Amino acid sequence: MQKIVFFGGTGMSGQCAVRYALKKGLSVRLLVRNEATVPEDFKAKVELVQGDVTNVEDVKKAVAGQELVCVVLGTRNDLKPTTAMSDGMSNIITAMKEASLKKFSVCLSSFLFMDPDKVPAIFVNINGEHRRMLETVKGCGLEYRAVLPPHIADEPQAEFATAYDKAPGHSRSISKLDLGQFLVDCLFDEAHAGKVIGICTIK
Repeated sequence: MQKIVFFGGTGMSGQCAVRYALKKGLSVRLLVRNEATVPEDFKAKVELVQGDVTNVEDVKKAVAGQELVCVVLGTRNDLKPTTAMSDGMSNIITAMKEASLKKFSVCLSSFLFMDPDKVPAIFVNINGEHRRMLETVKGCGLEYRAVLPPHIADEPQAEFATAYDKAPGHSRSISKLDLGQFLVDCLFDEAHAGKVIGICTIK
């Protein structure tokens, strides 16, 4: 049974990824600041490590003994300037290297495929933070899978497409269920190693 640790596993997409990992038969660990945010339907099925992604020692505890890492950090609609996610990403990479782990997936945003000047003003801060994360990821020397979804929709699963270094272009949304599944499945496909991956529903 392969072991996977999630960072951001209690957010909308993170929960979907955790549920899929459990369905796939993986051993799941979550780093959580507050156990109260963990959904009841999987609380008893996962291992919880209490801590904060911005504290490198907490991250090292979460990564210890694991094989795969999935990063689904978010701000829960808080669009103010922040470096918590990029600091967290740096800590995760530091902890992975110390633990000799190689494979991780990270959820970012398809806005990164756009010219920064064309990103809607409301998303400029969060896009800047995602850009810092992506630069950290690309320079880390590990087998990353950077997944850049468009609007994440609360919709049933559907057929979806992926593309490297660009948005696939079929639509401007992806089901949260499909995104969660892909964030886990891409870790088992060597073709995705070291790639920036666009994803969207085919409509």
